Amino acid sequence: MSENPVVVLVHGAFAESASWNGVVERLRARSIETVAVANPLRSLEGDAQYVRDVIAGIGKPVVLVAHSYGGMVITQAAAENDAVTALVYVCAFAPDHGENAFQLSLQFPGSTLGDALNAYPVSTGGNELAIRKDVFRQQFCADVPADQAALMAATQRPATEAALTGALPTSTPAWKTIPSWFVFSDQDLNIPVALHRFFAERAGAKDTREIAGASHALSVSQPEAVTTTILDAMGA
Repeated sequence: MSENPVVVLVHGAFAESASWNGVVERLRARSIETVAVANPLRSLEGDAQYVRDVIAGIGKPVVLVAHSYGGMVITQAAAENDAVTALVYVCAFAPDHGENAFQLSLQFPGSTLGDALNAYPVSTGGNELAIRKDVFRQQFCADVPADQAALMAATQRPATEAALTGALPTSTPAWKTIPSWFVFSDQDLNIPVALHRFFAERAGAKDTREIAGASHALSVSQPEAVTTTILDAMGA
């Protein structure tokens, strides 16, 4: 029997690697090696290169899983990368060449993220963005207990405007050549459900799970559903 691939989890903007804890616990209970990457959230190309470096360092086949903006990153990082056997998009962007996260989020109505953000300049140039703490739970994780949501708001990793407006460089997005699975929420206020459905259909997803009543923070509120989708991708 061949060895399981390593599951590599890539968080998105306004989250951090611990947002995968519930998923990691469930995979570890099945003795599946798992790595939750600290996504830099500085630039799409730089973030993707960092994830490629992590994959190269693992030195084994991987199933690459992403949440939110992390989907932009894995679509670039897995392009023409023989180590990646499957892609799992968790409430995540699955862009084509030249598309960026901000532009895509407005392609269908329903995202209220723009009004929830604070922007401030950073010394390296441009602006950094974070979700205001007073609206964080409502915007990002409405189905998570208030205490946990407050913790997530305090530990959120801001993203640069450059990262969220960076266009996908590769002319061969990973989902065009690597099998993909999608799991997403119908109450996502960051990425509208119509956009998730569009991504899954465009990518020719092997399977699609739509979770009724769940928020954008699906790996936190519904780790079982996310884990099930990852196991499906591994089993294929």
